[in-house]
Amino acid sequence: MISYDLRTNIGDRENNEDNIGMYQQGEEYCFALADGLGGHGKGETASRLAVESAVKVFWAEGAGLQCLDASFKQAQKEILGRQREDITVRDMKTTLAILHVGKGKIWWGHIGDSRVYYFQNGKLVQRTLDHSVPQMLALSGQIKEKQIRRHPDRNRLLWALGSPWDRPRYQLEEPKARQGKQALLLCSDGFWELIDEKKMEACLKKAKTATQWIHMMEDIVKKNGQGKPMDNYSAVTVWLEQEAGTWR
Repeated sequence: MISYDLRTNIGDRENNEDNIGMYQQGEEYCFALADGLGGHGKGETASRLAVESAVKVFWAEGAGLQCLDASFKQAQKEILGRQREDITVRDMKTTLAILHVGKGKIWWGHIGDSRVYYFQNGKLVQRTLDHSVPQMLALSGQIKEKQIRRHPDRNRLLWALGSPWDRPRYQLEEPKARQGKQALLLCSDGFWELIDEKKMEACLKKAKTATQWIHMMEDIVKKNGQGKPMDNYSAVTVWLEQEAGTWR
């Protein structure tokens, strides 16, 4: 059993450079979320190409680590190719987070600072680590993890699609078996910077559906963003084998 919801919002920006997508093929699912960089529509183009690439590769190959790996490589190829064709978008870049749900396993990967959170039995078990300056500072002990959200260099990414690399810079996580009560959240930085992990857990335990979970978190994001120049924000919630009201 799987349920899900997807949400994206322009925030206070002139256009939305986030992009989200999903595709179902039989009993397998692909979810993708990208946060474009570059402004003036360039980021929107990059994020769209990334999500479209993820879905196209999944459609051709199905869920799994090999498909996930090919998705990031294809997205990078598509974006670099567009940069060469059109000088007006040569600076465009994007983050990308992809989740595959198969019959017996789940896989995910990311590049940049769009995150994947993995919850088991209502508790946060794992999250992806940002490819950003403040994340590196946190890993080296120079700042605390909670300081990432308000760090002055929080938007400085070390790696993103659209940046030339000498080797692949995305990160693929070890697959997880589908078992018990599992929930996953994919989100852009405009979302996670305005809600902490304790609030994500609290909302998950109160929610009865994946849609209610995303609504509750979005309310917190909007409340915490009042009076601030809010960035675009996007989120995808996925519940696996979950019956209503059993997170507690």
